[in-house]
Amino acid sequence: MALKAEKIEIENFTSPGHVVRVDKAKYEAMRDALLAVLPAASPGVTVAQAKEKLLPLLPQELFPGGEKAGWWLKAAQLDLEAKGRIRREATKPLRLHLAG
Repeated sequence: MALKAEKIEIENFTSPGHVVRVDKAKYEAMRDALLAVLPAASPGVTVAQAKEKLLPLLPQELFPGGEKAGWWLKAAQLDLEAKGRIRREATKPLRLHLAG
């Protein structure tokens, strides 16, 4: 019988009050990688630029070949926005940076 992955609750910036339970190890790896690549101030980087920079930082055992990294990046982005740790710029495409 396989061990159950430890879960963590995350929030969603675009759906206040909505909480989802996700794999803790994958979330924390993505959160740490995202926070490591985002600049401290505006104008920030696009989500595509952030993904390109963080892919090499992800553990291969959790994200083999970058698998599912896009979904986890969005989940971490929305949770960190809900918690006020990162901010989005009202630009197209969307740009992100660390909260001041």
